[in-house]
Amino acid sequence: MGEKNQGKAYLFAILAVLFWSTVPTAFKIGLQHQDSYQLLTGASITSAAVLLLIILLQGKLKLLRGLRWPDLGFSILMGLMNPVVYYLILFKAYSILPAQVAQPLNMVWPIVLVIISIPMLRQKIGWISIGAMVLSFAGVILISLQGGTGGADPQNRLGIFLALSTSVIWAFYWVFNMKERRDPVIRLFLNFLFAAGFLLAGGLLRQPVLPASTEAWLTAIYVGIFEMGVTFVLWLLALQHASTTDRISNLVYMAPFLNLFIVNRVLDEKIFLTTLFGIILLVSGILVQNTLGRHARKNRQNYPGH
Repeated sequence: MGEKNQGKAYLFAILAVLFWSTVPTAFKIGLQHQDSYQLLTGASITSAAVLLLIILLQGKLKLLRGLRWPDLGFSILMGLMNPVVYYLILFKAYSILPAQVAQPLNMVWPIVLVIISIPMLRQKIGWISIGAMVLSFAGVILISLQGGTGGADPQNRLGIFLALSTSVIWAFYWVFNMKERRDPVIRLFLNFLFAAGFLLAGGLLRQPVLPASTEAWLTAIYVGIFEMGVTFVLWLLALQHASTTDRISNLVYMAPFLNLFIVNRVLDEKIFLTTLFGIILLVSGILVQNTLGRHARKNRQNYPGH
């Protein structure tokens, strides 16, 4: 654990949020030059290479040597779940929907996590938590309207379904990793390493498997670095340096609002009022839910028997 420095924590967190805010635009541009499979293959190879470089720079190579077969088996399964299945579905959603719609719908996972925690983790849910979920889902409905045109096209409905389904996949991925004690950078590197292997092996069944132009490779490399690689490490550094993680964690919810500005300027997307107000409702519900979660954790710390 690094030395606590709230200034550094804010710097790392703001950089991470800025990079994540550009990624929906990079997805849309990348999908203009290649299909979802090629984009994910190029990004996964890039991410695995970048994370391996970070592991070498951090002197963590010995952690790789100490891995056991059960660890590798778990990483193979998790790599198949995320990034392979998760991002193939997410990229398909982005190929259908405007970036201003796909990105916030993908953010519903904290609410989905609460829902699946009830049967899986045997957690109880209070009325305030239910109210927070209703608030977030009202935001989802507003975002899905796309200015009143969202329900008219069956393809839009498919895109909305796919974007929301990625939140379910991510929530389950989070639950499965809750008890994972390995270094998070090592864990993520193995996920992308095995994912790259799966995707390249898929080249035996389909072609092309790799980005086929300079523009395609540039966007795949950008996604691999700033969605999946360096930005994740920046976020980890922010949390490690933070004297309190509450404010740092909430900074991530600046991303959908910054995303609106970027997609408007770069992709020339007209921003729907339903998207703006929908994001406000969605984020408000998540923040209320997060606040309840932190309060519950503090109570458990104060009263270990409960």
